[in-house]
Amino acid sequence: MTRADTPSPLRRRLLAAGVLAPLPGAGGAQAGVLTRAIPGSGEPVPLVGLGSWITFNVGNDPVARADCAEVMRAFFAAGGRLIDSSPMYGSSQSVIGEGLARLGGGAPVFSADKVWIGSGARGPAQIEESRQHWRVPRFDLLQVHNLLAWEAHLPTLLAMKAAGRLRYVGITTSEGRRHHEIEQVMRSQPIDFVQITYNLLDREVEQRILPLAQERRIGVLVNRPFREGALLRALARQPLPAWAAEIGCDGWAQVALKFIVSHPAVTCAIPATSRVDHVRQNLGAARGPLPDAALRARMAAHVAAL
Repeated sequence: MTRADTPSPLRRRLLAAGVLAPLPGAGGAQAGVLTRAIPGSGEPVPLVGLGSWITFNVGNDPVARADCAEVMRAFFAAGGRLIDSSPMYGSSQSVIGEGLARLGGGAPVFSADKVWIGSGARGPAQIEESRQHWRVPRFDLLQVHNLLAWEAHLPTLLAMKAAGRLRYVGITTSEGRRHHEIEQVMRSQPIDFVQITYNLLDREVEQRILPLAQERRIGVLVNRPFREGALLRALARQPLPAWAAEIGCDGWAQVALKFIVSHPAVTCAIPATSRVDHVRQNLGAARGPLPDAALRARMAAHVAAL
């Protein structure tokens, strides 16, 4: 190996954490964006994605829909890929589909959606309706939303994957609920992803869910990274600690996201926003140095003490 091929100290730390550091000479939107490999396939995904709960549920308001399209444009331009939605999110799916159409069909989207219906027999029809809203040929990831009728829906999703009509299968929960059942599914079913709530204050998943995901080689998506904004509103009243500059953070949003995505079990955090400046700041958390274990502990203690 030549000196030019020798990983830098920063790159060695990132690789040890399961992060794929940007290679020298990388260009375009992906330049500098940190990714983590999906455990089951090795496919790299940027550490920060885009959620659509509440923020993209704008109905038929043409101005609001155009604003959401600009958020998506900024998200892709900053190196993002994974967008998450659900039939539960009102008009969000069709807003995403319109945004992708406005971008001309060349957006590098990783489409993550959900099935959310009590009847297993009606699941395929809902999935097809969702796909039509998105205007994509197939979904990359489909998840059973909040475990609703998961016993009926998982066989459908796994059959879609086996037939090449779906790439990944997952389950979700939110607000720290039903963790015992999540563990049971993770242990017994061949799923690719689990989506859970995790942030600087909600850390229960560190005890069992995240270690189990690493053991079972299951990717992890993280929802509610800002507690739907409540965490950031509370932190905004506090000065940014000096250590934030050590990991390249220019605001509390990046601190909160870097804490999450620096956990080696986390594949991607999915903050939702309706603002271009916020989506750019969020993607900034997928660049530069990440906190090590010691700093992560310090970050959590600092916020818990506020």
